[in-house]
Amino acid sequence: MKAIDLSGFSEKFAADDDPWRTYSDRDEAVKRAAILHALGPGPLGRVLELGSGNGSNSRAIAPRARRLDATDGTAEGTRLTAQAIAPWPRGQASELGLPGRFPRAHYDAIVIAELLYYLPPGAMRQVAAHVARTLHSGGRLILAHHGIDYYDFAQHAAGIQQRFLDLTGACWSVRTVRRRSRWHVLSARRSG
Repeated sequence: MKAIDLSGFSEKFAADDDPWRTYSDRDEAVKRAAILHALGPGPLGRVLELGSGNGSNSRAIAPRARRLDATDGTAEGTRLTAQAIAPWPRGQASELGLPGRFPRAHYDAIVIAELLYYLPPGAMRQVAAHVARTLHSGGRLILAHHGIDYYDFAQHAAGIQQRFLDLTGACWSVRTVRRRSRWHVLSARRSG
């Protein structure tokens, strides 16, 4: 595997606003519905989305959140996310390379989809520690990732979500929201 970096993601978004067909692919719509189901109907308080990409999930989350901070590591992804959530004034898109400081000190929910295996292990450890510091007790962490490897991952996909939860050092009540042959969506509620 040769890991893609932020410049690689920038190139993808510069060439195509939707390189993975997240707006039009039926499987992506099913995954997005599972993420929304995991979050609950709302209204949600402060929600953080890491790795928003082109904003396809952000656009679906924004109407349920009192405040949405959607972040992406590229200027191109941030621009696309800002366009996607423009109708919701309580949504904000910002550029955030990971690991990096989150926009706010505390969140009620955090969504991480299709991101963790692109992070080197040290960066993932730092992001996990930051999630543990910023997610309120009782808050929800939604993880949606593939279980199979792709050529551009920095880490193997198998078990990535559980490895991330372990790295937080927090106690979680975890449930599988939806599992497909290639991906699954988990909801982890922070306890204690």
